[in-house]
Amino acid sequence: MEMTSMPLKRGCLVVEDDDSVTLQEETKKQKVSECCLTSSQDGIENDSLHSSKEEPGPPEVESTKKDEKSSCAQVQVEEEEEDSLLETGEEEEPESFADMMRHGLTELDVGITKFVSPHEGFSGILKERYSDFVVHEIGKDGRISHLDDLSVPVDEEEPSEDALTVLTAEDRQQLEELQLFKNKETSVAIEVIEDTKEKRTIIHQAIKSLFPGLETKTEDREGRKHIVAYHAAGKKALANPRKHSWPKSRGSYCHFVLYKENKDTMDAINVLSKYLRVKPNIFSYMGTKDKRAITVQEIAVLKISAQRLAHLNKCLMNFKLGNFSYQKNPLKLGELQGNHFTVVLRNITGTNEQVQQAMQSLKETGFINYYGMQRFGTTAVPTYQVGRAILQNSWTEVMDLILKPRSGAEKGYLVKCREEWAKTKDPASALKKLPVKRCVEGQLLRGLSKYGMKNIVSAFGIIPRNNRLMYIHSYQSYVWNTMVSKRLEDYGLKPVPGDLVLKGATATYIEEEDVSNYSIHDVVMPLPGFDVIYPKHKISEAYREMLTADSLDIDNMRHTIRDYSLSGAYRKIIIRPQNVSWEVVAYDDPKIPLFNTDVDNLEGKPPPVFASEGKYRALKMDFSLPPSTYATMAIREVLKMDTSIKKQTQLNTNWLR
Repeated sequence: MEMTSMPLKRGCLVVEDDDSVTLQEETKKQKVSECCLTSSQDGIENDSLHSSKEEPGPPEVESTKKDEKSSCAQVQVEEEEEDSLLETGEEEEPESFADMMRHGLTELDVGITKFVSPHEGFSGILKERYSDFVVHEIGKDGRISHLDDLSVPVDEEEPSEDALTVLTAEDRQQLEELQLFKNKETSVAIEVIEDTKEKRTIIHQAIKSLFPGLETKTEDREGRKHIVAYHAAGKKALANPRKHSWPKSRGSYCHFVLYKENKDTMDAINVLSKYLRVKPNIFSYMGTKDKRAITVQEIAVLKISAQRLAHLNKCLMNFKLGNFSYQKNPLKLGELQGNHFTVVLRNITGTNEQVQQAMQSLKETGFINYYGMQRFGTTAVPTYQVGRAILQNSWTEVMDLILKPRSGAEKGYLVKCREEWAKTKDPASALKKLPVKRCVEGQLLRGLSKYGMKNIVSAFGIIPRNNRLMYIHSYQSYVWNTMVSKRLEDYGLKPVPGDLVLKGATATYIEEEDVSNYSIHDVVMPLPGFDVIYPKHKISEAYREMLTADSLDIDNMRHTIRDYSLSGAYRKIIIRPQNVSWEVVAYDDPKIPLFNTDVDNLEGKPPPVFASEGKYRALKMDFSLPPSTYATMAIREVLKMDTSIKKQTQLNTNWLR
């Protein structure tokens, strides 16, 4: 198979303007500024290897269903207000997006230079609509997650709908104050107006369900029946309030399938936690997913009933929850087998023969398993530079790289914040320029205000650990991309003595006599670290030279701060997608969906019907990828183009405008 270098003028991938700004978003404990931390996710990558998350802890006290109904509008307003802070309230930038992106990175800047197939490239538009990019998670059992059932599991101990509406607003307020020890009373009595056993049972259920930690009893008072609520275990009940109300026969975790549109996973969980009035860390998942896409994945939540979750379907836009079940255990990051992608490339220029050649090559040979552009950022300061400075222990440089003014596409308030920092070096003053403090810049400035300019390490430590580690993982990715390009340049698409392969989790060398037993699909390359070995050929020296040039010691990748010590890992250099299929369809209306989503199928919508001739042609492709691989790199191999936003905006400024 012939190795081809990147052509300067080949097929191009048009990325819509809105997508360009969101393409770099990643695992987020909190919203992270586009300019700093990049996404290895964006649904485009199945990255579970480098993510970390808090273990689910005890949840906050639940609110009532009626509270949830009334909070729907309130939470929506809060979200819109926050979005307006992020999207507006800034002056119009004098440069166009395309002009600003001339400062951005190209694939060449991050070591992406090779293709594996000799076919001719062609152009197409990726994500013209976010619904053109659909991701279905593949669970640890190998099944693809689909949303196809909105029903709630039958549970004899689950309160009825009547139980959720039987209490008056005044009753609920008194009970909440009692539950939280906010009044001097030791109990609350509720008179039963229509005194029947059924009515009393409903009130008992409602109180125990909606106010965990409270117990109830029936009393006669002056000839009238009252339900009396009281604390079963004093203030200790608040430490784990649901212990008293969650049915013992049921698993502690409710697993469900989350269908979402145009939201990344952490944003989605933040929305769910707001509506449910619980902490986000009671949710668990196997991997994060894309923003600008439709994604379907499994989520688990601690001691929130399926009934409460299903109720959110009445409140939420762009979300759907279903396929509920109760399980004993949460989900763990990395347990997924991968993701299945359904991607539409609109307005393709390739002939049917070109498409056939490209897709057959993708199916049979695969693509180079590069880390995609979204891992490295979109501005003139790549994230790998920050990672390199962390590994060098150059903390002043880390601070400067994150906060200094930079060229490229950025929000207006970030530009003003950076200008203020450059002018004053006053963290409090620069922080005032940020309407939203949860971006990396805001967190670092808050840390500098708290710990002072002489303790940058502690100030940087305020940023969530997951986001801090993204920087050094970006540097590892940069080294890996560069070394893999060199490996393919020097040795091509065949295994050679001294290459590395995995036997189980252990890397071993290919010996001369064993070369014929392996293919290029078996070969792995190391991400630099203290617990990996390097190939036994000249690429090993190339690793050493690259790290030495960056003032790093390849023989000592342990950092004085344990969090930043790199153990390293191994990654296959060529990935062959599974379950590959494709078709070319004709269409006239650029806005029509070209396939049905899970929600479309639930609603009984018929699949789209295509004409034999149309104004436009689209390539619809399906394929499955393992964790930590990028769908954009597969699409790059098909179209033979540079996926960087800089190149796309240069090639397609007319489209972007």
